[in-house]
Amino acid sequence: MAPVRTVVVSDLHIGAANDADLLRRPSFRERLSGCVAGAERLVLLGDVLELRDRPLPEVVDLARPLFVDLGRAIGDGEIVVVAGNHDHHLVEAWLERRMLDSAQPLGLEQLTDPDGGALEILAEAAAPARVLVAYPGLWLADGVYAMHGHFLDRHLTIPTFERLGVAMVERVLGVPPGGDPLAPPGGEEPVTPAEYESAQAPVYALLFALAQGTSRAGRGNPAEPSVRIFDALGGGPGPAARVRGWLLGTVAVPGAVGLANRLGLGPVSADLSAGAITRAGVAAMREVASRLRIDARWLIFGHTHRRGPRAEEAEWLLQGGGRMLNTGSWIHAPSLLGPTAAVSDWWPGTVAVIEDSEPRLQQLLDDLSREDLRRSD
Repeated sequence: MAPVRTVVVSDLHIGAANDADLLRRPSFRERLSGCVAGAERLVLLGDVLELRDRPLPEVVDLARPLFVDLGRAIGDGEIVVVAGNHDHHLVEAWLERRMLDSAQPLGLEQLTDPDGGALEILAEAAAPARVLVAYPGLWLADGVYAMHGHFLDRHLTIPTFERLGVAMVERVLGVPPGGDPLAPPGGEEPVTPAEYESAQAPVYALLFALAQGTSRAGRGNPAEPSVRIFDALGGGPGPAARVRGWLLGTVAVPGAVGLANRLGLGPVSADLSAGAITRAGVAAMREVASRLRIDARWLIFGHTHRRGPRAEEAEWLLQGGGRMLNTGSWIHAPSLLGPTAAVSDWWPGTVAVIEDSEPRLQQLLDDLSREDLRRSD
């Protein structure tokens, strides 16, 4: 069977409140559509929608032109949407049903059709292309696996909101101090995606609910982890409230790192240099691959917005000898950009193209200047 030409793109964040999502602009959609034309499959590898800044219906309206353009570009091909952390809500109901079915444990690849809601609306906009949903990832070719990468937050040493949010969930759920619920004793059975979901999904549900203006009264059974973490982070005076303050950006980072470590929410580091952030993300993704036992020659992920690797970065290796690629983002973040694409690891516009089972990164916006990225259509 001839290989399927696949294009992978991640972290579009359509609906970002600061209007940094480049693919809302026709000129950038045109560039991506040109790359997609002729492909048989397009994989939108997570954080396609930004569901933490605006109500869901508004985000769907903003995303519809992109799906129209991509559907026309790929024709009767296939668009696979993989949920990430910022659009985890797209698979939340499906995941709940799936995880209640003990006969169908959550594996590395589940494919399903859009099941109502936002994805069904966007799938209609993408006609004639067929839209599928995958979670937590999918195999693209022999030895090539792709996932958004948000599971890496569990192992990250950079004090992001989600790193500490996940640690707080584990604390609320009764994980012993210093314990690691994802460490199988003696290398027995591999960790499952469901184990990552149990610690991380409540954080995503909380952030989505806040963006939609959901009241606490409507959050269901108070014993549910999502409600318990909501209460822990929003409680009165004390350590939980102090951590919540840091998570919302009201406490200085150096003091907050020390507090998080003392509370057993670490270990996290105060080194927030670009090199430290990159090394931490790569090491955390390697840990995910090892624990899930992803036996791949190539592992493609996004999530960190840091495209790569550069030719000299040898640490982007899996424990089994495979290699990792990151598809960066399509977000304009001026504070992260260097003067040109050549010296900026966070320059937007990266895609991965898979032909003959060998993925390669393409940079679709590297010919543009900072001013070009800033200027609106």
